[in-house]
Amino acid sequence: MSTEVNQLSAADYLSLDATAMAEAVRCGELSGQALLHGAQARCDAVNPQINAVNMRHDDHAATILQARRATGTERSGLLAGVPMLLKDLNTHLRGTVTSNGSRLLADAPPATFDSTIVQRYQDAGMLIFGKTASPEFGLSTTTESSLWGQTRNPWNLAHSAGGSSGGAAAAVAAGIVPVAHATDGGGSIRIPASYCGVFGLKPTRYRNPQGPQAFEGWFGASCGHVVSRSVRDSALLLDASHGHEYGSPYWLAPQTGSFSEAVGRAPGSLRIGVVDQAMTGIELAPDIRSILHSTVELLLSLGHRVTPLTLPIDPQQLYSAHGTVGAATLLTAVRDREAVLGRSFHPHELERISRHLLTDATALSAESLYRARRAFELIGSGMEHVFNDYDLLLSPVTSSVTPELGLASLDQDYGDYIQGVVASIGYTVLANVSGQPSMSVPLGTSPEGLPVGMMFTAGLCREDLLLQLAGQLELASPWAGRRPQL
Repeated sequence: MSTEVNQLSAADYLSLDATAMAEAVRCGELSGQALLHGAQARCDAVNPQINAVNMRHDDHAATILQARRATGTERSGLLAGVPMLLKDLNTHLRGTVTSNGSRLLADAPPATFDSTIVQRYQDAGMLIFGKTASPEFGLSTTTESSLWGQTRNPWNLAHSAGGSSGGAAAAVAAGIVPVAHATDGGGSIRIPASYCGVFGLKPTRYRNPQGPQAFEGWFGASCGHVVSRSVRDSALLLDASHGHEYGSPYWLAPQTGSFSEAVGRAPGSLRIGVVDQAMTGIELAPDIRSILHSTVELLLSLGHRVTPLTLPIDPQQLYSAHGTVGAATLLTAVRDREAVLGRSFHPHELERISRHLLTDATALSAESLYRARRAFELIGSGMEHVFNDYDLLLSPVTSSVTPELGLASLDQDYGDYIQGVVASIGYTVLANVSGQPSMSVPLGTSPEGLPVGMMFTAGLCREDLLLQLAGQLELASPWAGRRPQL
């Protein structure tokens, strides 16, 4: 690798994860400028093929870099000089637009503040130079919108990158950045991580901040974190971002030790329950079942105890509660925008599916929303009892491999949309409703060469246990060397 702080070859840039980048900047081997140029060059080279980055904020990154040079802080912070992309969904960067993937918000005024998690990333030294695509209001498991177009899977451009953090996962898989901000309200970190062959951890609800304007999303079902190529990067980002934020009524007990330290600790012999039946009743595809079996064999070889498990959860209650909360959230977002515009939305400003969901939302009662909140609590309590007998749960992330583009886009018949989404959310939604941390680990590949992730879920506040196992699996079955050819 070149030791010139302002020079970095494309190959050297791609070889570094965020942890290595920050270490190189702190010790003076690389500059933030070199890393930013590397990210921008890679984005210029591959984004036209995958359409993962929908907004560039190069001027913002340059301004931040200049200010750090002026104050002598360019080499400071856990993530000094690491280039970063934000998901274009409910996450604000001062002076830039957040469109939520919707034509209704395409001309919204620039934000006058930074989201708390954004401020923490920047305080840690990250250089934010753009945003990644999301479907409208994050409502789909594929990243396709009338506003921004289709985000393509770097492993096969005819296939979806997943959603709603498909832009983030595609950007990391394609090497634009080693780690990208993402959110997960029903699987939106884990599904695209699985489809794109990267690591994705959804934290315990309230682990990361959501403010300052709202302190929870979807009654806590929606959480923000990242997708990454390495496990240690995910842990490092969680070290930088987690913790109670000023004014929030929600907080978790302080973490003992760092998440980064957990990655290198052996997890011991874990009791792992295997769930192979989707809550939606969708049959598991043979390719996915094969990788599930090979994952069980890998776990047994590592000394873990693995047994089948049927979860004590009512699927009807689960999806009814989640759907009710999602619909109410959408209705609120649209009404807020209408209040700013001083008019009702025009039909062409929202996707067909969003309009359908809004019709359903307007029929919701106060009782139905209260019952949904109570269902969240009951399901969460029931799942915590499961973890009295198991340390972790293993399941597929999705019932089938990544679909071709268009399967679950928002501008289609509602019945077709639901059919496409149901194949993706049979396993992931539970951890959103119950609040538990859950991760997708890239442990397999389909015969067609498409990545397949396996999902592990832990009890509340046990991200450390997930990271311990993920670190062990990363050593036993490395995935960093598997890269798409773009």
